[in-house]
Amino acid sequence: SAAEMADTGRYRSAVNKSKDPSGLLISVIRTLSSSEDVQDRETEKGRLEEAYEKCDHDLDELIVQHYTELTTAIRTYQSITERITSSRNKIKQVKENLLSCKMLLHCKRDELRKLWIEGVEHKHVLSLLDEIENIKQVPQKLEASMASKHYLHATDMLVSAVDSLEGPLLQVEGLSDLRLELHSKKLNIHLVLIDELHRHLYIKSTSRVGHRGKDKDKGRSASKDTSVLDVSLSTPCKLTEPLQFSTPGTSSIRELQEVKEDLDVDPEENSAEFMGILIKALAKLKKIPETIKAIMERLEPELKQILKRSTTQIADHAYQRGENLAQDKQPRLLLELLELLFDKLNAVAQAHSVVLSHLQQIVVSRNGAQEGIKLYEHADVYAKIQTVLQVLLMDYLDVKNTRSAAEPSAQLSYASTGGDFGAFFAKKKPLRPKQSLFKFESSSHAISMSAYLREQRRELYSKSGELQGGADDNLIEGGETKFLCKPGARNITVIFQPLLRFIQEIESRMGPAQAKQCQLRTFLTYYINDLFLSQVRTETNKEIEAVTKVSDPLKILASADTMKNLGVQRPLLQSTVVVEKSIQDLMSLMQDLSAYSNQFLEMVCDKLKEYKEICNSLSSSAHCKWPAYEILKTFI
Repeated sequence: SAAEMADTGRYRSAVNKSKDPSGLLISVIRTLSSSEDVQDRETEKGRLEEAYEKCDHDLDELIVQHYTELTTAIRTYQSITERITSSRNKIKQVKENLLSCKMLLHCKRDELRKLWIEGVEHKHVLSLLDEIENIKQVPQKLEASMASKHYLHATDMLVSAVDSLEGPLLQVEGLSDLRLELHSKKLNIHLVLIDELHRHLYIKSTSRVGHRGKDKDKGRSASKDTSVLDVSLSTPCKLTEPLQFSTPGTSSIRELQEVKEDLDVDPEENSAEFMGILIKALAKLKKIPETIKAIMERLEPELKQILKRSTTQIADHAYQRGENLAQDKQPRLLLELLELLFDKLNAVAQAHSVVLSHLQQIVVSRNGAQEGIKLYEHADVYAKIQTVLQVLLMDYLDVKNTRSAAEPSAQLSYASTGGDFGAFFAKKKPLRPKQSLFKFESSSHAISMSAYLREQRRELYSKSGELQGGADDNLIEGGETKFLCKPGARNITVIFQPLLRFIQEIESRMGPAQAKQCQLRTFLTYYINDLFLSQVRTETNKEIEAVTKVSDPLKILASADTMKNLGVQRPLLQSTVVVEKSIQDLMSLMQDLSAYSNQFLEMVCDKLKEYKEICNSLSSSAHCKWPAYEILKTFI
């Protein structure tokens, strides 16, 4: 009926408006309780049943429509529920186990601590055993590194091994022999490093010196056998010329600190870096003071060895050109020797600059404070170079004989730093010359041995360019070294200009205060002013007096051969020829020693004036028909 439909609609609207099922139930209960008529209750009951049936029908339709999704949701929910239940059970079991472990660990606490300590000890023992195994291989690895000249790697390995043996492994009795062996090697390895440093300072640095002038020397040896090794000589190089080293001014601190050792390349490929590696290794050994002391002690002997090797090299070079050293004795060989020495000494000075740069970086600590190690200076190197050259010049210029022939009142006008310089001027008792009864130098055995030794030196020249042995066998006689040319004062005329240039180069590298005290310049000035000029004056006077202090010098005429050689027709006095020869000699000296041309010019004027007076006195006393101007006419 219409009333029922209205009630049903009202109920549905109530159901739609009410989202809470409990509210709907309360509404139904209130309706039933407020109704007094049984019929109304039945009607409300019927409407409620109809609504339930409608809901069931709708629910069944929805279930049919969404059966698959519903089934999946139910199963998923069931699975999640089971997993949650299982997880709860496992967590409960883990909690129980943790409580049990905690109880057991608390009971075994001391035993566990003991086991943990034993585990740590076993790990330490294993690391010590590994270290012992490595240290046992150190002697073999050290020998291999030393053989390949990777000295920095060898030093690091040796220092680390000795520190371990004297530290953590000190109580290991089985390593006592190895400890003594490595400790001994550590005490002596710096001697090997110092020897290597000196080899690069004095041999490796000069190994290429003498090859830059091959083209220059080819012209002289073009007619010789091309198979003979040409040990060419070059003109003196500037101290600023980069040989195989860089000057210390071009090396920055960063570059010096980045010197590292590469185990895959030849360590001696770069000599400057190799010397830096040696200095680093010596610093790790804490032997820098001993290194500086050794450098200073061996500086002069090493320079003298360079002098001996250079003398031998020049002698062999002359022999290869077919010159007889015993007969020629030309001052040109002395000039070649000095030019070669200048090149080598320049190279040595530059090598010392590199060493000083590395030493400076080692000595200065990270915070910039000095560690109290006193370094040697460039001036020390130049001083020793000057000393060695000075002794060489004194030998070849025959200073001892010149001193005895000079005026007795001549005194040494300066203080020399050379140790043996004063001994050359000291008065000594004349020694009787020792004459040998016979010699073996011309025997077949000596000649064949000399040829063999020269051949061996040629091989050394071809390999390294530097003779590394001792002096030439033909340059030694009676324990003394022979000279490349005859010693004499006139040798200064050949070597004066190159020597003066070398002195100027040295002074340019030294400080102003040190340049004023240049030992070599002082010696050269003293020698020429006080010895050489005096000797030239004495020799000239003797030559002129020999032809003028005779009974009748105006009757002694020049020979026909002399007149022919001079290209003159008129007769000349022998005294005129001698004076002219002396004047020409003084003019040659004026050109060779241009710095002293004024002194020689004064000598020329004095000798002309003296000879004119002699001629005037002779012509007037003997009433000679030749006046003095006629005598000097041809000469003037």
